[in-house]
Amino acid sequence: MRISILGTLAILALIGGVSAVVGANSTPDSARSELQLELGDLLFSDERYWEAIVAYDLAKVGARPVQLLRASTGLLRSLMKVAEFTRAHREALFLGDLDSSDPDLEALQADAFWASGLFEEAEMKYRDILAEEPSNAAARHGLGRSLAARSRLEEGLAEVITAIASGDDRPEFYHTLGSIYRRLRQYQKSSDALEQYVEMLPNVRDSKRTEWARSEILFLRSFRDLLPFEITGDADVVHTIPFQVVNEKVVVRGRVNGSDLIDLVVDTGAEQMVLSQETATEVGVRSITSTISAGVGEVGIRGLDLGRVDSLEIGSLHIRNLPSLIKNPPLTGLPNRRVLDSISPIAFGLSTVIDYENHKLLLAHHLPDSPADIELPLRIHRLAVVRGVVNEEHPRSFVVDTGGEVISLSIGTAGILGMVPSRHIPLRVYGTSGWDPDAFLLPGVRLAFNQITYDNFSVVVLNLHRPSALLGFHIGGIVGHTFLKNYRVALDLDRSMLRLTRL
Repeated sequence: MRISILGTLAILALIGGVSAVVGANSTPDSARSELQLELGDLLFSDERYWEAIVAYDLAKVGARPVQLLRASTGLLRSLMKVAEFTRAHREALFLGDLDSSDPDLEALQADAFWASGLFEEAEMKYRDILAEEPSNAAARHGLGRSLAARSRLEEGLAEVITAIASGDDRPEFYHTLGSIYRRLRQYQKSSDALEQYVEMLPNVRDSKRTEWARSEILFLRSFRDLLPFEITGDADVVHTIPFQVVNEKVVVRGRVNGSDLIDLVVDTGAEQMVLSQETATEVGVRSITSTISAGVGEVGIRGLDLGRVDSLEIGSLHIRNLPSLIKNPPLTGLPNRRVLDSISPIAFGLSTVIDYENHKLLLAHHLPDSPADIELPLRIHRLAVVRGVVNEEHPRSFVVDTGGEVISLSIGTAGILGMVPSRHIPLRVYGTSGWDPDAFLLPGVRLAFNQITYDNFSVVVLNLHRPSALLGFHIGGIVGHTFLKNYRVALDLDRSMLRLTRL
């Protein structure tokens, strides 16, 4: 439904209906709250989430307790829809203070914790809900998603299937199911799950979600009987590959589709292999469909081509049938340098050791045991993330980005610190999506990653809202070369740990 004249009539009808049911216990304030609640619900059902946020906010004023609970619930759902994850976290805490014992509302709070990048808190709440109500589908889905992020894919899959079988299946359940099947390399099942996802979307408005999902389905089905990320030879071998550090990036040499050797950046900050339009043309990688990507820069979310690499050779590692983004169309107006081609071992499903001292890269399904000075829990939710604490009281999720150069915070994270704005130092920063006009340097920050601390540290603040929206959780910051270069870095998928050994 598109609200125009008919929508206005519908709103007026609702207003008239409310006046007929307001009882003797109502007050002028509570009556106004009821009107705003009805309006908020109507706008939400029409997918006009920003307007619904205003209505639900207004509904809180003078609301009775039951109305306040409804307003907070509607507001939280709306904030999640528009990826206002920082504010959604605050609203989730407010909703919790209303002392509702409804398991579905508690699951909504846990979803907000997840979307804020507070994965541990979310999983704990999902488990608490299921301890009281094992049949709660929302909590079962949330737990499944959390287990998958800890690389316990089969367990996560079972939880999501159980959630769907409960009868309370929702579009997001099938989206998660499709993402887990994709990580399990079961592309046909992944495409079937995404087909179900599309069929369950409300279709109130023309939706980019539908467009993206149909494109993803087309791409997944293009593999037919091909095995994605097929490693030729012994799959249990540990591959040792030399690398160079160029402009603070880890660079290896490899062949794409039997090409001459080319430079490839090892980039854990990318979801999959990325080729420039020029390289894709040279090595014969054709576009199958289009997709969307997001990165640092004013362009934000952008359309890119999606193709399939037939073969990749890096040292002793040979892989076939790899998805690859093609940077077509390329960005313009950036510094005069060639678009870098890159690979993401995480996308290959391989654990990775980056030995910055000896310039050796180790890739394997299972890394051998080795001592580590520091271990940080590692989650893989499209990207690899670890937990850090900002200014001693703000836990946030940081992307581990071997293709990045600095330690940065998101604008959302910087905004909650209460630090003096006059200390912001504007920066000219460009990323994969162009220049970031909002970037600045913020001195005097304290960061802690387990035993690793940075006191009175200057961080680069970036606008990460669009990448966060695309990923489905708030990126609190990024740790790149500045953080990683002092360690032998192991991204261990088996153990779900970032294991760091001091050099």
